[in-house]
Amino acid sequence: MKDYFAGIMAVLWKDVLSELRTKDILLSVFVFALLSLVIFSFALRTDRATVAIIAPGVLWAAFSFSGVLALNRAFATEREKGSLEGLVITPVPRDVIYFGKMLGVLLFMLAAEIMLLPVFVVLFNVALDVPRLLLIIFLATLGFASVGTVFSAIAVNTRSREIMLPVLFLPVVVPVIISAVEASARVMTGDPWDSLTVWLQVLVAFDVIFVVVSSLVFEYVLEE
Repeated sequence: MKDYFAGIMAVLWKDVLSELRTKDILLSVFVFALLSLVIFSFALRTDRATVAIIAPGVLWAAFSFSGVLALNRAFATEREKGSLEGLVITPVPRDVIYFGKMLGVLLFMLAAEIMLLPVFVVLFNVALDVPRLLLIIFLATLGFASVGTVFSAIAVNTRSREIMLPVLFLPVVVPVIISAVEASARVMTGDPWDSLTVWLQVLVAFDVIFVVVSSLVFEYVLEE
């Protein structure tokens, strides 16, 4: 078991070191989401009541589409440097590679999303219950990364991975995005915890199911 977790941390640490050198994922996610929020803030100049309605959708549209950029880069470095085959023949269980890559994507996305929250507050002038919103962001991003890592591994070997990834991935992750928007809307309007229960349950169920399923099918994805 110790070797299992050591393998996961080795894959994660490799991705972290690579990202610290290039900043490909974090920078692309942050810049794309930032530009999306700025554009939406100028395009949707409405009264405070209307902003409270549209702001959750704007936030998660920015997070979702910028997250696709992060997933596009998840296996791109190995592919470009010709080291993908080396990763495949590494003498560790395939789910070790999956969890290491998934945690890397999760870490980079969460870092960019947390940095964007103050910008979102300033642009849309909304009050946030930060602890509850961070819980929603973590659960939704975990679901996003768990499924996206598998589809990123599928798309990396295709000729047009930038197109194939969102086409294959976004329909599957729709329940996560809808649940995140609905839960965030209730947080931004100051609703009690009870109003979040259903949406949080959906997020947790999605995370549990797809983390397990994705780790099981990842072996066959790599072999293809």
